Order: sequence, then C-alpha cells, then structure tokens
Amino acid sequence: MIHVCSLSRLHGVVEETGAEHVVTLIRDTTRVTRPQRIREENHLILSIDDIEDELDGMIAPAENHVAELLEFVQRWQRAKPIVVHCFAGISRSTAAAFITACAIQPERNEAEIARAIRNASVTAQPNPRIVRFGDKLLGRQGRMVEAVRAIGKGEFGSAWIEEAEPFVIKV
Repeated sequence: MIHVCSLSRLHGVVEETGAEHVVTLIRDTTRVTRPQRIREENHLILSIDDIEDELDGMIAPAENHVAELLEFVQRWQRAKPIVVHCFAGISRSTAAAFITACAIQPERNEAEIARAIRNASVTAQPNPRIVRFGDKLLGRQGRMVEAVRAIGKGEFGSAWIEEAEPFVIKV
C-alpha cells in the first residue's frame, strides 16, 4: 500500500502503518526528521518546490527527480507499506504516489489509478509537472497526464488548503 500524508503527520502514519520506506518531497529538508524505524537507505529525499514552471530562486521538479523516485520505488519490495509525503500532502506527494502506483502496476489503467486517488482524497491535486515527467519516463504516452487532468483539483478546487488528511492507495 502507498500511504500519502503531510509532513506533520509523517511520524504518526509511519508508526501506525509499519512502513519501512519513505519518500520525502520538500525543498526545506531541514524541517524533516526521519522516523526512527526508517533506515537511511529506505528514505528518498527529493528537495523540490511545489511549482509547475521554472521560477528564479526555486527548485522546479525535474526529470532526474522523477527518475530517482522510479529507481527507489522499484527497489521497494512491498512487504510493508511505503509513505509518500510533502509539506501539505496535496500536490507533490500525490503526484509521486500516482507515479509509484503506475510504475509498480504497469498493467493497471492510469485513469483507474487517478480515480482511486480522487476517491481516497478530495484534496489530492497531483503536481502536473511531476506527472508529466513520470508519464514520459514510464512511456505512458500522455495517459497519466490526461488521467490527472480528468480528476480535476478536487472538492476544494482553487481554495487554499493548509493540510490534507492522510490517505491510502491500494496496490
């Protein structure tokens, strides 16, 4: 299973799920303390901002970040859950969780996975830039991008949401 959460819920979600792998997508990594049960080699940290376009002074998600994610999740044995988090649990983490689900289940329909994310979280807004790189690297020919576009921005649309509730994607 893939658990998605915010930074503030990371330790609790790791403890309650028994996860042994964590993906962190946060620019300011000084705010992240690795949960005690997570070994260093089982913690991927991608220092990126939650942006869709290149902006001066910010770190835009790049293809190499998504390549690192794919390499990491392919090593995950799936005996225990993985936790994917960003600051709020809304955009970067949901994009990475979507890519993870598509990568480990290549036969599963992208739209089905995106709908499962929407059903699990009304606040999920997968970062389109991250998804585009995942789509390209997985050879999904635009289907991942379209699947995310089709689920929209969720119940809250463009309203500001401080933090999402944790949710799970069954794989």
